[in-house]
Amino acid sequence: MELDPAVLSIADRYKVLIGVIVPRPIAFVSTISPDGRANLAPFSFFSGVGSNPMTLLFCPANNADGSEKDTLRNAKPVSEGGVGEFVVNVASEKYERQMAACAEPLKYGESEFELSGLGMSASVVVRPPRVLESPVSLECRTLQVVRTNPGQPSGGNIVIGEVVHVHVAEGVMNERLHTDPDKLGAIGRMGGGGYVRTGAGAGGVRFEMVMGRKAITGS
Repeated sequence: MELDPAVLSIADRYKVLIGVIVPRPIAFVSTISPDGRANLAPFSFFSGVGSNPMTLLFCPANNADGSEKDTLRNAKPVSEGGVGEFVVNVASEKYERQMAACAEPLKYGESEFELSGLGMSASVVVRPPRVLESPVSLECRTLQVVRTNPGQPSGGNIVIGEVVHVHVAEGVMNERLHTDPDKLGAIGRMGGGGYVRTGAGAGGVRFEMVMGRKAITGS
């Protein structure tokens, strides 16, 4: 099989990407709007960038109508109308269904914290709250947003942030800053509705989970 992206639909290009770039870590990103309303959403196009300075990136694609997702509206620099800050929380198996529920397309300003029942805790350096239950939270200031196709459906956006504070729950890291993967309990994303667990007990077990409100309500 030979595929030419130029002749594939946007949906098929996406299907190819998420099917072969696996497993993908999930950035569970909390932000706050300029008027103080909290937002929480998962993004599986996510990676570290470097350690000097300590930087990471995540990629919130545009909505189907080409508009910016709420997370990007909030996290983009102040000069572009955003707050310029965000927090990356670990997508952990202990609240995996609440995390998936936060993919629900709520109206701008409605809180996924309220939908999911996850707790908010004040960050140390940035304005957006962190997820109370998260074993690790990375507070970030936005350095830059790179837009690959501004204003277009599913256009890509790369949000690059500098990590300015790290919150670690008790017992997750040792004194040498080695992370216990079982205490972290991170889950990764596969293609379609597939996920994978990373703890030793899970043994890399793949599982399926619906996204949005149905993840916690079942209907």
